[in-house]
Amino acid sequence: MTSSPIHAAPAQVPSGGATGTPGIPPVLAEVVRSGFVEGQHRGSLVILAADGSVEFALGDPAAPVYPRSANKPMQAAAMLRAGLELSGERLALAAASHSGESFHLDLVRKMLDEFGVPEEGLQTPPDLPLDPVEAESYLASGLVRDRVTMNCSGKHAAMIAVCVANGWPVESYLAPEHPLQQLVLRTVEDASGESVVHVGTDGCGAPLMALTLTGLARAFRSFVLAEPGTPERRVADAMRAHPEYVAGTRRPDTWLMREIPGALSKMGAEAVQAVALPDGRALAFKINDGSGRALGPVLARSLQLLGIDSPVVARIADEPLLGGGQRVGEIRVAF
Repeated sequence: MTSSPIHAAPAQVPSGGATGTPGIPPVLAEVVRSGFVEGQHRGSLVILAADGSVEFALGDPAAPVYPRSANKPMQAAAMLRAGLELSGERLALAAASHSGESFHLDLVRKMLDEFGVPEEGLQTPPDLPLDPVEAESYLASGLVRDRVTMNCSGKHAAMIAVCVANGWPVESYLAPEHPLQQLVLRTVEDASGESVVHVGTDGCGAPLMALTLTGLARAFRSFVLAEPGTPERRVADAMRAHPEYVAGTRRPDTWLMREIPGALSKMGAEAVQAVALPDGRALAFKINDGSGRALGPVLARSLQLLGIDSPVVARIADEPLLGGGQRVGEIRVAF
């Protein structure tokens, strides 16, 4: 793997809308079937240089978005700030959108047992495993949607443990005004260097803090550059050491953190992605229509712009379209 500084500058997006068209985000990826462009995915993207300056941008990365699960590293850091003692796989799982593989579910249950929390105490909505292969196997075994199986269960288990340790109310741990969630908000603002402009509700029920994509990239950059032993660095180190607990064995976040030394990577629902490299370079983007199928190709191209040369980039980029069970096209980047 080699890397080099970005030398590209923002340019007009080929085969789609121009970057400067007011109110219309640029095309980041195209849906190409049998040589015919049948669809487009628009969005915004920002890449930061090692010194934190914006080196490349498309769309409007200064507009607030919901980072969704890309906020989880900040949530985990807030829990450490509150005194939670977690490390290794457990801390990685607290920052995870896990796939629902057996090793994920086993560790969530161990954590609940260690914290003295019954599974019924989780306020995650019952769900199937996030990974489609795991979901099929789960259903074939005759199992039903469960709170532990929901991809945020590790985070929720840790949140409850924080409340127990601090004597905070457990039943209201998801309320925006709860002491834990107020600490999360301050941690998000500290990491991103900007004020949270809106608080909503995430899919798991936890408060969700809106940030700009530039702020999200800055937050990830701050985690990899944080001093060793700080909550932020501890979260980054745990995620990078145990990426399979952050995502799963068939997930790009895991592949990226395994194969690019020092990379910190986390996706979020609705096609959000953030990555930081150990020298401070970082990126964040969102596909406006929320389509996850465009995430891999856009991520791969963004990594190329960061100067990353690794086999994992091609692996992440490949998003085929099938016809009659055969490959007849692909999702391809348009910048």
